[in-house]
Amino acid sequence: MKIIDTVDGLVAERRGRGAGSTGFVPTMGALHEAHLALLRRAKAENDRAWASIFVNPAQFGDSGDFDRYPRSIEQDLAMLRAAGCDLAFVPGAGEIYPDGFRYRVTESELGLELEGASRPGHFDGVLTVVLKLLLLTRPERAYFGEKDYQQLRLVEGLVQAFFLDTRIVRCALVREPDGLAMSSRNRLLSPAERAKAPEFHRVLAQSLADRRPAEDAAAALGHAGFEVDYVADREGRRLAAVRLGRVRLIDNVE
Repeated sequence: MKIIDTVDGLVAERRGRGAGSTGFVPTMGALHEAHLALLRRAKAENDRAWASIFVNPAQFGDSGDFDRYPRSIEQDLAMLRAAGCDLAFVPGAGEIYPDGFRYRVTESELGLELEGASRPGHFDGVLTVVLKLLLLTRPERAYFGEKDYQQLRLVEGLVQAFFLDTRIVRCALVREPDGLAMSSRNRLLSPAERAKAPEFHRVLAQSLADRRPAEDAAAALGHAGFEVDYVADREGRRLAAVRLGRVRLIDNVE
């Protein structure tokens, strides 16, 4: 596996990579099985699989949240290598934002609700970095999980709006055996919080099984001890965000 940490190095590698398709998996590191599932699918469906590890400061409104975000670069690289990744791009912020984030992508409808309303400016950072990474890597396919469903829909719209040649491949949400959606932030949960966290998915799924409205699901989550940010139905899914201690969790159920 090649490890490249500069834009110039990545562009040179892209220009010289030759024939065959590239599958790309952008990540913020702290990798887990859901990331590796994306990478393995990229490897299976393309001639080469590339990944990036970049904790994107532009999508964090709270500097404390950015500082707390888990980082494990050496372990991440070892996991990518074992999964068959051909190239890992691990840039610093200065490589990605030489302009200091003066130029950015803004979506003016979907990006302002739910996660966008709770985290103002978040999707500006997400869409800007995704556009940069797709332009740098020029993959035939890029792989995104359905856990961050609103993000996935915005990335799909981004590719259409800017006429990019990359196809966005949706990948199913991956859960722990107890139902908790896999997330890098799960590492930040205390043992007691981790034991409680699966209740989030259970309540969401049960509310749909019982055909209860989103408002009832929000009330049930609050009763279960979660600080509820939102529960909302969109495009045949129930999306929700809660806080458990200092950790923010998101999930969705079809």
